[in-house]
Amino acid sequence: MFTIFHHPGYVAPPPPGSPHAFDKYGLVMQALRESGASFALEAPEPMPRRWLEAAHDPAYVEEVLSLAVPRDKERRIGFAVTDRVMRRSLLSPGGTWGAARRALMDGYAANSAGGSHHALYDTGAGYCIFNDLAIAALRLLGEGDVSRILILDLDVHQGDGTAQLMAGREDVFTLSIHAERNFPVRKAVSSMDVALPDGTGDDAYLAALAEALPRVLDGFAPDLILYQAGVDPHHDDRLGRLALSDEGLEARDRIVMRQARGRGIPLASTLGGGYGEDRLAVARRHCASILTLMDEATR
Repeated sequence: MFTIFHHPGYVAPPPPGSPHAFDKYGLVMQALRESGASFALEAPEPMPRRWLEAAHDPAYVEEVLSLAVPRDKERRIGFAVTDRVMRRSLLSPGGTWGAARRALMDGYAANSAGGSHHALYDTGAGYCIFNDLAIAALRLLGEGDVSRILILDLDVHQGDGTAQLMAGREDVFTLSIHAERNFPVRKAVSSMDVALPDGTGDDAYLAALAEALPRVLDGFAPDLILYQAGVDPHHDDRLGRLALSDEGLEARDRIVMRQARGRGIPLASTLGGGYGEDRLAVARRHCASILTLMDEATR
């Protein structure tokens, strides 16, 4: 039985005046429970400040923790940093780190939040406050749990924050496969970037993934994969520019887990992006991604 890390604090009311809702994380858990799948549930602990500051500017960390984020940074994030939002931003990295530690034991585990790949050194951006992927990676490396980590980012948007925060490190490889013309306008430089044209569908996407991922796994030989499993490459996603079907997303996740399992590499997944007016439909895509990874991990 695999473990999913979730905390009630992942669900927070939207800040006043914000169109951004934070109920997706609760809806994902609702969909997982309704699926009838067997899984263990574990609550993460908030990430200690010292590990937040290992990835982010201590001055920015203080701004978030003291609820004093300047307006220009809140505009870049996309919403106000309230007390509930701040607490979620501490729990989410804890969930990614916890899922990674559990994956090292069980082969796979999931965080029902996370994937905040746009957060930069001294500011948040693109609905991301702290970069849980970078924070978890630095803690895992700093505490000696692993020696080499692949951060695999299959969100429709480039993982620019992760790429910048991990730049120059020989023990972290960042692979981002994304829509070339989507946010952010100014791309960072990942260890490897695969930029796809608008409207890329299942066949071309899966071919690009099947070409890039084995090459990275064999060349870099990570001890662990942190997987940003955004479902926004889906053709119905409000912020996506790619055209994957439900079957394409399932095939994507099966390829990822098959490549990892075939080499004995543990994998921890995070939710990543997924946007639409029908938030339950988006949540079901995230749920399907986790269930697919679980299923493939047992084969």
